[in-house]
Amino acid sequence: MKNLLARRAAVLCGALLAATLSQAQAWPNKPIKFVVPFTAGGANDLMARAAAEGASKVLGQTIIIDNKPGAGGSLGAELVAKSAPDGYTFLISAAGVISNHMIKKSMPFKETDLTPVALIALAPSIIVAPPNAAYSTLKEFVEASKKEPGGFNFATAGTGSTPHFVAEILKSKYGAKLQVVPYKSGNESATAIMGGQVQATSEASIVSLPKVTGGKMKALANTWTSRLSSYPQLTTAIEQGYPEVKIAHWAGVHAPTGVSPEVMDKLAAAIDTAMKTPEIANRLKSVGIEPIGGTRASFVQFVAEERARLAAVVKIAGMKED
Repeated sequence: MKNLLARRAAVLCGALLAATLSQAQAWPNKPIKFVVPFTAGGANDLMARAAAEGASKVLGQTIIIDNKPGAGGSLGAELVAKSAPDGYTFLISAAGVISNHMIKKSMPFKETDLTPVALIALAPSIIVAPPNAAYSTLKEFVEASKKEPGGFNFATAGTGSTPHFVAEILKSKYGAKLQVVPYKSGNESATAIMGGQVQATSEASIVSLPKVTGGKMKALANTWTSRLSSYPQLTTAIEQGYPEVKIAHWAGVHAPTGVSPEVMDKLAAAIDTAMKTPEIANRLKSVGIEPIGGTRASFVQFVAEERARLAAVVKIAGMKED
């Protein structure tokens, strides 16, 4: 009797495995949806559209962009987290998919409800100052802040935003004397910089570079590990002696947990191919975005490292929801 039950269980498991593999091989047989949790036209949206364009050609299937902004990216993330894990709905994720769970009092879904699939690209943050600022590098800015009574004002786009993390890293790791000034958006922060109302902020390269090259802002440092392809004259914070200042506005793909590993690997490979396509890669680089791609495993590692780094800053700064 035991042997019969064991044989039946083995047959059932084999049938389920065969069905899963068959489903993965047939995927995709209908349009795929990329949910972008931000408005159209921003860095996250542009990276999503580049990935969709390239991956759809590799997969031979249409990829639809569905913008669902709101709640700092949580609205779109919740939609995907609660969707069927059938391989046809994915989230275009950003750092908030990690940091929101650390900062917000409550979330409508668990972090484990979403699974990392692929890194698309990233836009390094550029630390900027008013065009007439007396300092021209991050090092000069940090040292000047220490000598200023009351310190310098550093604009952010609210608690947990990328510039908020930049400011807290500079304060906790390097002794910069900064007063964090929260604005409602990066656009408001940029306006404050151009008007000389604050001494610095940081913003995605795609947003900052046109203002820097137009003389409306002064670039102090790039916050990623390598120089920008489209603006290589700007040194990184790491090169200037601030190795902990490593952060970017990235876009990746997360799936509702439960999607077949074979499907996720297939999508990751398609996105990697898209990011290596010269036409797409050069288009992204021209606006300050660095195409990345890679494997699903490399993105899982990237997310784990981001989580550890951001969690340390959240703890030191005592970041809490506004």
